[in-house]
Amino acid sequence: MPSTIVTLTLNGTERELIARPSTTLLDALRETFGLMGAKRGCGQGGCGSCTVLLDGRPVVSCLIPVVTVDGSAVETIEGLADGDRLTDVQQAFVDHFATQCGFCTPGMIMSATALLDREPDPTRQDVAEAICGNVCRCTGYEPIITAVLSAAARRRAAARADV
Repeated sequence: MPSTIVTLTLNGTERELIARPSTTLLDALRETFGLMGAKRGCGQGGCGSCTVLLDGRPVVSCLIPVVTVDGSAVETIEGLADGDRLTDVQQAFVDHFATQCGFCTPGMIMSATALLDREPDPTRQDVAEAICGNVCRCTGYEPIITAVLSAAARRRAAARADV
């Protein structure tokens, strides 16, 4: 099967690549675009360390053939912060010590961002379900859940202040 030209919007910028049918979205992000935030963990979609947003929904990029995302919007951890200014979710992870080795952190933050984008007032159970596909082997989930709930509270407070 021949290579295919794939066009996508990557972190807000239209990009193009030539991809073989076996190239995953994760491979394209890391090897073509040099974005190393999405991690290569299990390679089977079971750990969530490669989670990115595809048209606003969290997906495990190691299982997505990049040729299937032609015309889509992809957002990675590199696309979240505005220069040195972290997003509310990123800042909450720092404030609540929700990282340790950091390997799972980009995937956790992408899953949490997707949750808060669709549910501004999540319950603890909502957060647990949103990150259930992301495995953390060192920090544990309590600081992560606390960070996501804190980010949600910050977003709600900021929204009230803007009114």
